[in-house]
Amino acid sequence: MDYNTCFHLLLALFIPCSVLCLAMTVKNLNSDQFALLKFKDRVAGPQNDMANNWTASTSVCNWIGVSCGILHKRVIALNLTSMNLRGTIPPHLGNLSFLLSLDLSSNHFYGHLPKELGQLHRLRILQLSYNRLNGEIPSWLGNLQRVRRLEMKNNNFTGTIPETLVNMSNLEILNLGFNQLSGQIPSSIFNSTTLEEIALFNNKLEGSLPPITNAPKLEILFLWGNKLSGNIPNSISNASMLKKLVVSHNLFSGPIPKTLGNLRHLERFRIVNNNLITGSATDHEWSFLSSLSNCRHLRKIAVSGNPLSGVLPTHIGNLSKSLQYFYAHNCELQGIIPMEIGNLTNLLLLQLSYNKLSGLIPASIGGMRNLQGLFLSSNKLGGPISESLCGLERLYSLNLGLNKLHGPIPSCLGNITSLGYLYLNSNKLSSAIPSNLSNLKDILEIDLSSNHLYSHAIDVGHLRTLLKLNLSRNLLTGDILSTFGVLQTLVSLDLSNNILHGHIPESFDGLISLEFLDLFNNNLSGVIPKSLEKLLYLKYFNVSFNRLEGEIPSKGCFSNFSSTSFMKNYALCGPPRLLVPPCKNDIHKNSQMIILHAFRYGLPTIGTVVVLIVLTIMYRRCQRRSTTLPIKDDLLSLKTPRRISHAELSRATNGFEESNMLGSGSFGCV
Repeated sequence: MDYNTCFHLLLALFIPCSVLCLAMTVKNLNSDQFALLKFKDRVAGPQNDMANNWTASTSVCNWIGVSCGILHKRVIALNLTSMNLRGTIPPHLGNLSFLLSLDLSSNHFYGHLPKELGQLHRLRILQLSYNRLNGEIPSWLGNLQRVRRLEMKNNNFTGTIPETLVNMSNLEILNLGFNQLSGQIPSSIFNSTTLEEIALFNNKLEGSLPPITNAPKLEILFLWGNKLSGNIPNSISNASMLKKLVVSHNLFSGPIPKTLGNLRHLERFRIVNNNLITGSATDHEWSFLSSLSNCRHLRKIAVSGNPLSGVLPTHIGNLSKSLQYFYAHNCELQGIIPMEIGNLTNLLLLQLSYNKLSGLIPASIGGMRNLQGLFLSSNKLGGPISESLCGLERLYSLNLGLNKLHGPIPSCLGNITSLGYLYLNSNKLSSAIPSNLSNLKDILEIDLSSNHLYSHAIDVGHLRTLLKLNLSRNLLTGDILSTFGVLQTLVSLDLSNNILHGHIPESFDGLISLEFLDLFNNNLSGVIPKSLEKLLYLKYFNVSFNRLEGEIPSKGCFSNFSSTSFMKNYALCGPPRLLVPPCKNDIHKNSQMIILHAFRYGLPTIGTVVVLIVLTIMYRRCQRRSTTLPIKDDLLSLKTPRRISHAELSRATNGFEESNMLGSGSFGCV
């Protein structure tokens, strides 16, 4: 057969095959498009970019969130994370037979997982976290044997963890945290030769932790926030590659296994809030710390909230130089803080609060130059505050409250300009408040309450970032500084139970963020500035047991305060609801109101009565006049004598007989 004949024969075979392959590709691509369009129909969102982009007239490989293979042009990845989508996951996604990665995380999908997803046999990544999916975790997930990453945290899944997950023979990451899963953890999970991360945190899992027999690649074990109980098994050391072990907030009991020292790669160890103890009843030192000294990469130890008791061993100084965080508060610790703790020179935070530690604060702590947080509150530590602490140039939080410290407050604390929080409350410190503290330009909170401090030379006007200041229950004297008024960020100010005198500064009206102001039990006098009515956020105000006088402001925030805010200030006055006498100007105003009402309503009444009386008198006079007029006429007639004749007179006296004689005198008879 010659060359031309062979060529034409091959060409004749190639063209039909090419056409057939192209037809199959188009058909398969159309099936992917159909599945995704069905998916689009089932979801919605306020900013659903799929509505305009996912159309039948455009290539599926150009759609948002869709990736296609280079050779076969099939959909291999669907990434729709954080698109604010809502709806149910449709079964049609199970037809994306070439899909390698499905990421629907951080949306609002709800409902059950469709069983058709079990057909995605090529799937490598299934990421469904941060949704509202519910129901049980389906057993058919075990069919997805090529999946390496299964993440379904932060959903509402219930029920138990299916045993079939062991069939996912390539699984490297299993994250089912923040769900409502219950029951026991399948022991098969801890016999996986491929798993690198197991995260089952914040569920309702119970029972004991299965023994770890074969987990050669396990690096992360997050089981915190469940109801797991029993001992932490010694077999934990079989996970020799473990880097992060977090089993906090469970019900584990018994001793902390010393085999932890075999975890040479361990970086984070957290067993907070369990019922764990150090070891045997005679083991008063934390021997497990000795074993952890073998973990040279250890950066965080957190054993707080366990009844460990005992004392801190001196070999605490042998822990990893990489250690940055040490949490052991509320552990019933006793004894002293060993000097060797100063060897942990890379420590960023030391938390030993709420124990029964005694003795002095070791000066060696001052050598931990990287320290940012030192928390030793609520112990029985005594002696003076070591000036070596002033060398902690990066310190941000210092809490030595609720101890038995005495002596002065070291003025050099003002040199730690990085300080944001300073708590020295409830000790026996006796000195003036160092003026050097005004150098703390970035300080947020200062609490020096319940000590024996007797003056406050600190210029608070420089502390422009201050949020809370508590100087209560001391022996502070003098006036309240007017410079307080420049602290526009101040939220809480407590100067109660001191011996402060003088007036409440008018400048307090500049405390525009103030919510809490307590001046209880001092010797303050003068008036309550009316300008304080401007403090819009003030919710608590107490000036009881002072010598204040004058009118209590009534507007703004003061309309919400009760009588308990003003008690035992005998010269204060105001409205009756505050249980204080009325103000004098109020009495004067009341008198004026009475007079005004008298004029307004009394005068018309009196006028009416007077008019009625006058009319009555006039009426009576008119009546009296009408009855007396005839008598007057008779009297007038008597005033004009009438002539009488002799004959009439003789007839009237019977001829002037003696019997009619009235009397006689020297001039004659009548």
